[in-house]
Amino acid sequence: MKVAIYWTAALVMVTTIPAYSQEMTGMPTPLATLISEAQSSNTQISAADHAWKAATHVAQQVTTLPDPQFTVQSYSVGSPKPFAGFSNSDFAYIGFGASQELPYAGKLRLKGEVASREADMQQTQADLLRSSVTDQVKALYLRLAYLDATLSILGRNDAVLKPMIETGLSRYSLGQGSQAEVLKAQIEHTKILREVTMHHQEMGQLQASLKQLLHRSQSSPDIMPESLSLTLLQRTAEELQSLVVAHNPAVSVDTAGVHKQDAQLKSAQREGKPDFNVGYMFQQTGGGYRDYYMLTVSMRLPRRKRVEAGVAEAAESLERSKQELDSQVQQQLAEVQKQYIAVTNTAELMAEYQDGLLPQARAAFQAEQTTYQAGKQAFAPVLSSLLDVLTFEHDYQQALLDHETALARLETLTGAQLR
Repeated sequence: MKVAIYWTAALVMVTTIPAYSQEMTGMPTPLATLISEAQSSNTQISAADHAWKAATHVAQQVTTLPDPQFTVQSYSVGSPKPFAGFSNSDFAYIGFGASQELPYAGKLRLKGEVASREADMQQTQADLLRSSVTDQVKALYLRLAYLDATLSILGRNDAVLKPMIETGLSRYSLGQGSQAEVLKAQIEHTKILREVTMHHQEMGQLQASLKQLLHRSQSSPDIMPESLSLTLLQRTAEELQSLVVAHNPAVSVDTAGVHKQDAQLKSAQREGKPDFNVGYMFQQTGGGYRDYYMLTVSMRLPRRKRVEAGVAEAAESLERSKQELDSQVQQQLAEVQKQYIAVTNTAELMAEYQDGLLPQARAAFQAEQTTYQAGKQAFAPVLSSLLDVLTFEHDYQQALLDHETALARLETLTGAQLR
């Protein structure tokens, strides 16, 4: 039994060699560099920009007068054949004319205003998408940095655990230790290996998502993030919330929607005015007959019920847009408050770890380890102290990730540079 336990422990410890060799290598890439790359290379952003640029050409189309019409007429007398009677009747003629539709003053301008507001809305939607992609890049990058940091923690603690297993095996072989202690240490070592494997799997998936956002080939080298570090928030909740209305991308989209619907209502009201059509024709007769000249002016009168229904629809749409804007503002203000609370609370939590829990846990482990090495202590308390250090270091990194992620979300919500 002792021999089996020994070789099992030795085999488990050997498996750490390839596990940690998978950690990322190379020079770290700053987050700002990746954000700039995503904004210039991401195809979703490019498509949204093209949609906005296409929308900017609509106003010119709708503000231009309708296409003119040109007419050629042949009026025959005495026979259906073309030009019959042209030389012997003053009724036969060849006519050349043109006509132009003239919308009521202001109609085209208001339609152009609607088109311009639609283009503005397309631009704000492109900005919202750009902000969303940036937010995703930040989240993936910070998560990668967190996993890289926790891999280092796992490696350091495993490096401490391995000689403890060897010492436990040596004592057990001399009849000074218990089988349970050795098996417990082996289990914790294997759990660390499991965590390393799961970390590598998640990191690979994060790399794939990040490369997609950057429009990089999936076979390109993996991205090495910079180490996570604490960023102090220098603004109050009130200062951050004051930036929401002017700089929040989702609020900007709904604000542009209100402006568009307001222009749509004014255009619908103008549709009640009549439109005109002006035409002129020259009719040439044959022989010595006098030529004809014809001027026509026609007016189109919009039906009242149709116009009133269009105005009512536009008015309701405007009110809906205003309510959606108000709801969006409240939602974004609440989200800013939530993220502000997350930032402040995680900062306090990290201070508790740095100033209290981590130093205390490390001191306790050193004391337990010293006593154990002197042969005055059982193995279980030493292992428990080591696991406390591992847990607190992991929890500290999680709090740091939560802090930086909340700060990144605040940047998106307020448009402010906070990191």
